[in-house]
Amino acid sequence: MFIERDILKKLTEWKNSKKRKPLILSGARQTGKTLAMQTFGKRNFKYTAYFNFDETEELKHEFEQTKDPKRLIERLSFYTDVPIDKRDTLIIFDEIQECNKALNSLKYFSENAPEYCVVCAGSLLGVSLSKGDSFPVGKVDFMNLYPLTFSEFLAAQSNELFLFINNLSAIETIPQIIFAKFKDVYQKYQISGGMPAAVSELLDNTGTNAVEERLQGILNSYVLDFAKHIEKADIARISAIWNSVPSQLAKENKKFIYKLVKPGARAREYEDALLWLEHCGLIYRVFSASKPALPLRAYDDTTAFKIYLSDIGLLRKLAKLPAAAVLADNNLFVEFKGALAENFVLQSLITQFEVKPRYWVSQGKAEIDFLLQNDIDIVPIEVKSAANVSSKSLSVYDKEYSPEFRIRYSLNNLKCDGNLINIPIFFADWTKRILSVLADG
Repeated sequence: MFIERDILKKLTEWKNSKKRKPLILSGARQTGKTLAMQTFGKRNFKYTAYFNFDETEELKHEFEQTKDPKRLIERLSFYTDVPIDKRDTLIIFDEIQECNKALNSLKYFSENAPEYCVVCAGSLLGVSLSKGDSFPVGKVDFMNLYPLTFSEFLAAQSNELFLFINNLSAIETIPQIIFAKFKDVYQKYQISGGMPAAVSELLDNTGTNAVEERLQGILNSYVLDFAKHIEKADIARISAIWNSVPSQLAKENKKFIYKLVKPGARAREYEDALLWLEHCGLIYRVFSASKPALPLRAYDDTTAFKIYLSDIGLLRKLAKLPAAAVLADNNLFVEFKGALAENFVLQSLITQFEVKPRYWVSQGKAEIDFLLQNDIDIVPIEVKSAANVSSKSLSVYDKEYSPEFRIRYSLNNLKCDGNLINIPIFFADWTKRILSVLADG
């Protein structure tokens, strides 16, 4: 089934911008970049000229012959059945990481042919960009496509619930019958996560086995990428870090421990592997903040960090956690339920706020799951996977720093108690809006 993506609105805004440059659409593999670009083309242009550098090797030769956009357009016309018009055609360069010359050509499209609308993407584009080879610095725009957010999932699953939360204008208790419906949808999202192929299987009611097969297929394709795109000596290190993520997050203290990757492992041996996974968009690294101050990134303790996966469904599948465990009230599934909840909240916050969250530890007295930089405020966040919210960490932080707001995500109802906001975890995608409502009130 087709699922409406929020990025389509952003792409339309980019198209209409007077300062538009060629666009690079980044994101992890299989998050739906190609479909998003093609859907955008169908909706906003008379023609879409699609070029895939992985499927059509001959394309690379054309970019080796010239850097002139007008000559390139003439040559590319032989590879498509549609006219390449300045105003009526969207030009898509897919898997552009396979051709550095094409990546470099974006500079000349920006400088000499800005009237053409060019958008490009690639499965491992983040790795290519990190190398800096022939990169058109300052000559491109960027967007990132993440796995489906819970908001997008909700819109596809229940328009009624989607409209309910989007009409929220006050912090007040949600009727229990509606709260229960949100919880049910959230449990489904924990099963599929936000990878479009898995979501489609779930929403098409093809059964959890089909969802599991899709997720396993994506994980398998990632492992194949490890073997295909990196040096042989690094494959083992990257695979070891990747496979260690569930055990890293299963600990009460989720700080990344190298000995869980391999006994005797040292940081300097695995830093490149961590960076590779980050640049691919497969993991998020959340650093410890030495103090909660502005700007957050200035206080990173780069020796202390946690890692999470880019998608909660992939985390569940990588951990070999059956879908049935998410739906059941099982005492054996407690600590890792917290890991899934934290991963879910982090995914949500990253799509809403410019600065990636950090975490904070106070000399063994308290640990704040996330610190959020919201404009000029630092908001401490605690994540609870159930309704039991007993914890002293937020209180310790409150006494020491007196923040304007504190947030606790849990399965309790929406409520504001002084500066403590309890947000139902399935409302995490609306955090920025909730903070705005409180600030205005």
